[in-house]
Amino acid sequence: MLCAYRPRDMSEAQLLRQVLTDHHINCHISGEYLQGGMGELPAMDLLGLWVNPADLGLARELIQDWQQATPIMPEMDNL
Repeated sequence: MLCAYRPRDMSEAQLLRQVLTDHHINCHISGEYLQGGMGELPAMDLLGLWVNPADLGLARELIQDWQQATPIMPEMDNL
């Protein structure tokens, strides 16, 4: 497996794993259990999203598309 991306935190890692899984790309999060062991210390570069070599290009493209997407906000007229 190859590392496709290093997420900032566990929330981003899980969200991106779901994005990849939705596109039929098997994904493993490395370091997900190490974060709890760090306690209050900043844990840098512990997380990684790992995919099969054949899926690396598509995985990186999907992650980049997700990062550059513009959120769709509901109309505020209903408030």
